[in-house]
Amino acid sequence: MMRFNRRDFMKGSSCAAATLALAGCNTVAPDVYPKVTRVAAKFRKPGEKLNIGVIGVGGKGWSDWMPMFQNGENIVALCDVDRGPIDKALAEIEKSGQKAAQVKCYSDYRKMLEECKNLDAVTVSTPDHTHAPAAIRAMKQGCHVYVQKPLVRTIWEAHYFEKVAKANGVVTQMGNQGSAGDGFRRNVEILQSGVLGKVTEVHVWTNRPVWPQGIARPEGSDPVPATLDWDNWLGTAPVRPFKAGVYHAFKWRGFFDFGTGAFGDMACHTMNLPFRGLRLGEVLAAETIQIEGKNSETYPSKSIVKMTYAARRGMPAVNLFWYDGNLKPSADRMPQVIASLGEVPKTGCLIIGDKGMMVSTNDYGQEAYVALKGEEKMKATTKHEALVNIPQSIERCCKGGQYIEFVNACKGQGKAFSDVGFSVPMLEGMLVGTIAQQIPGKLAWDSGKQAFAGNDAANALLKPYIRQGWEY
Repeated sequence: MMRFNRRDFMKGSSCAAATLALAGCNTVAPDVYPKVTRVAAKFRKPGEKLNIGVIGVGGKGWSDWMPMFQNGENIVALCDVDRGPIDKALAEIEKSGQKAAQVKCYSDYRKMLEECKNLDAVTVSTPDHTHAPAAIRAMKQGCHVYVQKPLVRTIWEAHYFEKVAKANGVVTQMGNQGSAGDGFRRNVEILQSGVLGKVTEVHVWTNRPVWPQGIARPEGSDPVPATLDWDNWLGTAPVRPFKAGVYHAFKWRGFFDFGTGAFGDMACHTMNLPFRGLRLGEVLAAETIQIEGKNSETYPSKSIVKMTYAARRGMPAVNLFWYDGNLKPSADRMPQVIASLGEVPKTGCLIIGDKGMMVSTNDYGQEAYVALKGEEKMKATTKHEALVNIPQSIERCCKGGQYIEFVNACKGQGKAFSDVGFSVPMLEGMLVGTIAQQIPGKLAWDSGKQAFAGNDAANALLKPYIRQGWEY
């Protein structure tokens, strides 16, 4: 098995010293998207193996690349700012019979993408602020990308991501794994049938955050662990000192510089069912109507955000209410749910139409119940007699779920269900919601202009900070 010492590992960061010196450099994204040069996407034929580069090896990254590896694909490069997950992955690869000595290892994804010209696809499972920089660089080389939710951290990055993906014709898949479930796809079909009538109200709630939010930046600094490349962990973000147990490896989600809070973590799952089922699209406005733990450094500890989605295809506008921090909609909004289940579920969504309502009782929309007008109790969507004859209109996922659906699409077989055609429109609305958590008052959003009307403070949050040397 390949082994590297600290000095070898740090070679992956070709300009670490230079970027550390740029702590005061505030290089922001330009007002227009960088020019995209078309590059042919690297498709394989059915039966061939993909050469995959992994960016973010441990944690969620492990469960992203491992199914592809177990499917027989080649893992040719590993990149992680922490040496520990790389060593664990090399041991696993060696155990399977593939020579770990053939796998190149890096702490800097820029170096990996520069050197590994044989990559067909890349997985990106890192903190939110490095999703777009890594994935866009990969797509510009013709690589297909599997990127963990919420795909990117800012609205500007979402549309830049989409522009590059479409220009190069690459396969993209956002990591909201529930999209692959048969139950989820059936519940989308039921909603799309119109059985609930005209839907104007949706409630989505989560028990997240389960990490610190509503807190200030900690003072002081701690020694950087010998196995951690802190400068590459910061990536595009402004330089700040390392603090043990504060950011790496899990608690970064609540910080504005790195994450998208509870909204970004869970809405790609919990909003997935109503967004697809109601064919939601353009968000018109967002406003935080309740908030606790508001802070200039991190997302709030609790919030309720009201978002208004435009009317479309003969369907009315929809008010969608987002709840986090264990806040929930009132039980008074769902008497049939209480009569059937006894309580408001811990997490899920409620979709209310003039002919009935649906409630999902988990994060992924797999299990749902319906009560039509005049019915006092909910029935499972699998057992309600009025739903049985609604035809199947969505292809079911292959064995292996979302990961193998992505692999197959990279070989010209089928389509990724959570590609940019779906993920970017959903993400735009979610990210408008995260900005509403930071800027008080009702924010009017113009998707065509990609701007908030008359609100400079909100518009300042559309683009990411990009440190010199990390442009993409």
